[in-house]
Amino acid sequence: MISRHWIVAIALLMLTGCAVGPNYKRPPVTVPGGYRGLAPDSGQQTIASIGDEKWWTVFQDEQLQALIREALSQNYDVRIAAARVLQAQAVLGITRADQFPTITGGASASSQSFPRTKNLPAVESSSNQVNLSLFWELDFWGKFRRATEAARANLLSTEWGRNAVLSSLVSNVASAYFQLLELDAEMEISRRTLGSRRDSLRLTEIRAKGGATSLLDVRQSEQLVYTAAASIPDLERRTEQQENLISILLGRNPGPVTRGKPLVENAILPVVPAGLPSSLLARRPDIQSVEQQLIAANARIGVAKAAYFPEITLTATGGYQSSALTSLFSGPAGFWSFGGQLLQPIFTGGRIRSNVRLTEAQQQEAVLLYQQSIQQAFREVSDSLVAYRKNQEFRAQQQFVTIAAQDASRLSGVRYQGGVTSYLEVLDSDTRYFDAQLTLAQAQLNERLALVQLYNALGGGWQQQ
Repeated sequence: MISRHWIVAIALLMLTGCAVGPNYKRPPVTVPGGYRGLAPDSGQQTIASIGDEKWWTVFQDEQLQALIREALSQNYDVRIAAARVLQAQAVLGITRADQFPTITGGASASSQSFPRTKNLPAVESSSNQVNLSLFWELDFWGKFRRATEAARANLLSTEWGRNAVLSSLVSNVASAYFQLLELDAEMEISRRTLGSRRDSLRLTEIRAKGGATSLLDVRQSEQLVYTAAASIPDLERRTEQQENLISILLGRNPGPVTRGKPLVENAILPVVPAGLPSSLLARRPDIQSVEQQLIAANARIGVAKAAYFPEITLTATGGYQSSALTSLFSGPAGFWSFGGQLLQPIFTGGRIRSNVRLTEAQQQEAVLLYQQSIQQAFREVSDSLVAYRKNQEFRAQQQFVTIAAQDASRLSGVRYQGGVTSYLEVLDSDTRYFDAQLTLAQAQLNERLALVQLYNALGGGWQQQ
């Protein structure tokens, strides 16, 4: 009957146990009604957001999709993040185990022999024992439950952190790929210009030999050729270095990278739906990760406060003991013991109070980090929206500049051939046209980089197939 009373008492303790410390409540945040940077009357303020789209629907280039898939499976940052998730899972299992009793089993056998002495006869003895022991610190104040809550939140934070790594990796691969395509475009422009300028140089040399022009025009024409030729080695260097960067993102050793569509054939959206600002909090993995860190910090306050209260420990041991193995499990060989202990801190020199203050200050820091990360997210979206819109406008104007520079270069060549103007005008017009083409290629790149940044800022890219 004694054992039954103990069982009833334990059950009552477990049922009436409480968890000290504050329960988590999401702190207030100021969510704007709309994103700054939206085009007036653009219709972008809709429920739908490009951040909800899967990355393989946003980036249509099949070669880019293949590179992203390879990066997601081979990139070292992703694999490190996955290993951290496994670590957090193990920590949760270790922490949760503290809520349950620890049961150990043992067996021992010993035999002793003492020789005969003058006053005592020879003595032989043996002892055989098997037993089970139980140790259980009751979680009456919720210390272990709060610690498990913190460990579970840390696991979720680590999982969301892995999603943030995936999102950043998708953006980095896409950005690096578009930059590589832009270098290819610059290389094509430079080589085409170099060929055209060499043809012009040959014509100028023929005219100089016939006395129709001076050696000065030949030298100016050579300047155009040498300028275009000098740009090619630098572009080759930058291209190879960009390929090395992409290779590392893919988890490869440095090497060449296969291209897909040219830069201008990678479609962009005239208007990008941004969605509602309130939905950004649930979509961005970095915000989710920071909030889980806040939940963990909040739970650790309860762990610290539980140290004010007594520790209630139950111990029990039972088994069989006999001097002979044949009678170990029969007769009066059984034994058991059961006990409990209560340990109350009386004087700790302020250690417990200081630890509570420490966890409370850490929780306050986590609140501020959470609120700061939300503000930073809204800023990134607004910056990306205005960058995407203004880069589109700049690219459209640069197209006009390039067309005008092309026509000016053509007209100056006609005027020079007709003897109306000097070769200096041809030199200036051709240089302006070459620069305009390079600037247009850069503008087309910036437009696509802005789309990648906006997609990342809106919390897209971590979704898996």
